[in-house]
Amino acid sequence: MAHFAEIVNGIVARVVVVSDANTSSNGIEDGVIGAAFCANLLSGEWVQTSYNTSGGVHKNGGTPLRFNYAGIGDTYDAVRNAFIAPKPYPSWVLDEATCLWGAPVPYPATGRWRWDEATVSWVAL
Repeated sequence: MAHFAEIVNGIVARVVVVSDANTSSNGIEDGVIGAAFCANLLSGEWVQTSYNTSGGVHKNGGTPLRFNYAGIGDTYDAVRNAFIAPKPYPSWVLDEATCLWGAPVPYPATGRWRWDEATVSWVAL
């Protein structure tokens, strides 16, 4: 099974699961075939995404795909070829190596914390 994200104006509108029979050629998965299948069946622009990819790492040791699994409302950045979640806070910055958002101040090594945007700092829970 493979996952494909519908892209509307650069934003993920929905994610669907497609069977291997509709994404493969000679038993080899091909994202172009799967995207074409989705476009023919559902219309629109489709891009393959990997349920097992986060921060540019495939959790099962496979090849990571587009940095992160696509979620509804995420941006598809065609230049980076990456899915990027909405920015959680105005002060947070995008890590170019992972395409994940991070606080401008490192998370404390111990304890439980929550982000406080008003003070741009971590506050103990």
